[in-house]
Amino acid sequence: MTKRSSGSEGRRHPSPARWFPILLILLALGDLRTELQLLGDQFTITGLGYAIRHHQLAVVVLLGSGSLWRRFG
Repeated sequence: MTKRSSGSEGRRHPSPARWFPILLILLALGDLRTELQLLGDQFTITGLGYAIRHHQLAVVVLLGSGSLWRRFG
């Protein structure tokens, strides 16, 4: 005798860790919000350098978001 398989056995439930990269990306964009607005109004190399120098963690999170997404997604 074989058991009937229910439809929910094949589905994967999303783990809480799946939201981790999304949360980090949103927090990084929130941290860089003012600089992104200024760069959108008038892009300068000096403004870009300021954003990178003074928001290093947010920039690293955005640059590494692909790797975070593959690891936790």
